[in-house]
Amino acid sequence: MKIQIFEGDVLKDERGSVSFVNDFKFKDIERFYIITNAPENPIRAWQGHKFDTKNFYCIQGAFKISFVKIDNWESPSANLTVESVILQENSNIVLSIPAGFANAIQSLEVNSRLMSFSTLALDKVKEDDVRFHSNTWNPDGVK
Repeated sequence: MKIQIFEGDVLKDERGSVSFVNDFKFKDIERFYIITNAPENPIRAWQGHKFDTKNFYCIQGAFKISFVKIDNWESPSANLTVESVILQENSNIVLSIPAGFANAIQSLEVNSRLMSFSTLALDKVKEDDVRFHSNTWNPDGVK
């Protein structure tokens, strides 16, 4: 599988607006949660998933989502290519990161809120979640 970006739109009229991402399908979604990083620690890095696909949608503020394809779960290379996508409120984009990647989630504004849709049931998370030191890869892509 590969990284996917699903783009949506906004319809506005005198009643207000409706934001949507109609091409994103909720197939295999088991749960969702909302992430708000603390202002004094605006980045969560690095969390890998062997089996879980993560789908992210910014509902407030802005986030930089960085990700790397893991080459070896026990001892990944420090030279993996870091890619990033900026998600902003009202951008109407769902970023889908398949199993086999690690991600870093960085708030770009205080009080930003990110919705995550997960394909793995909560009782299976412990066998899937792999944490790497926050300095393992640079989310800015600088080696």
